Amino acid sequence: MFIISIVLQCLLALVFLMTGFMKIAGNKQQVETFKHLNLPQWFRVVTGLVQLVGAAGLIIGFWNPGVTALAGLWLAITMLGGVITHVRAKDPITQAIPAFILAILGTIITIINLSDLLNMFS
Repeated sequence: MFIISIVLQCLLALVFLMTGFMKIAGNKQQVETFKHLNLPQWFRVVTGLVQLVGAAGLIIGFWNPGVTALAGLWLAITMLGGVITHVRAKDPITQAIPAFILAILGTIITIINLSDLLNMFS
């Protein structure tokens, strides 16, 4: 399980570092996506910051697995918000699948590291 967590941490940290920076930098695709979803551009920047915080949590989690669990939960909730946003926009299901997969992976990381999270609070 430890190896699975490390692999998922690396994968998700890279994905969220990339997409977070793209949102903050005003990448054309990200700007257009937020326009399409009828969301204000300031929310694109906030979403990028939320993703970067989650990625930082995953990186810190290499030394503190309890933080990994929190970061996984943070990102899973964020991605569920993305799924709901695509559904509300009446996008084809294929548009929501990437966010749904990332939510599942964040949940898996949380479950794998849940005991470490609980130990942080005991």
